[in-house]
Amino acid sequence: MTKLQMKAMLFIGLGALALLPGARASERDQKTVLTFSGPVEIPGQVLPAGTYVFKLLDSGSNRHIVQIFSKDEKRVFSTFFAIPDYRRHPSETTIIRFEERAAGMPQAIKGWFYPGRIDGHEFVYPEQEAIALAQANNTPVPSMPEDLAANTTEPIITMHERAFMAMIIAPLKAEEPNGEEVELAQAFATSAPSAALPATATPLPLVGLIGLLSLGTAAGIRLAAARTK
Repeated sequence: MTKLQMKAMLFIGLGALALLPGARASERDQKTVLTFSGPVEIPGQVLPAGTYVFKLLDSGSNRHIVQIFSKDEKRVFSTFFAIPDYRRHPSETTIIRFEERAAGMPQAIKGWFYPGRIDGHEFVYPEQEAIALAQANNTPVPSMPEDLAANTTEPIITMHERAFMAMIIAPLKAEEPNGEEVELAQAFATSAPSAALPATATPLPLVGLIGLLSLGTAAGIRLAAARTK
């Protein structure tokens, strides 16, 4: 690659970074530190009051996989699925949504939104927990097969390969308040509200456009270099 080509690609790269709105080092895993004053329910278990670190697992799967760590990130408390959830407007701070439970029981976390994003993560509960939450809140709750509940408390690094694959390919459903189990698409939106897209869409379409511009520029550079030979 010539110096001209290297300078052009560097310019494109810097331009891409400048165009990405609010780019931050932690946006890939959406690391979030949360402190709860009382116990909270998550898929498969109840966390006592304390400080925890929420992250997205960097996996090859197209599913959202959430991991919850201790404050020092030396212990993984939970690994579980989430499905996309959406807000019409982003928030400058972290948003945690809760589901109501019966009196005396800890609130269950419904979903988590990283600051500055309209796309968040609605937690997928084991079937029996999902049924109880759906009935208590009169709203559908995403669910995973009950036999995978034990896997949620096992760190990915020690999880048996077969168990991990079972999680990845597990059929996810939605539990309705009337006790009916339906497909996720019947109960939950699969894309962001159209009214929110113009102002708050994620940078992915922009990244795609930048990629196309980069390819076009690189092709133009190669053509110009060929003509000067």
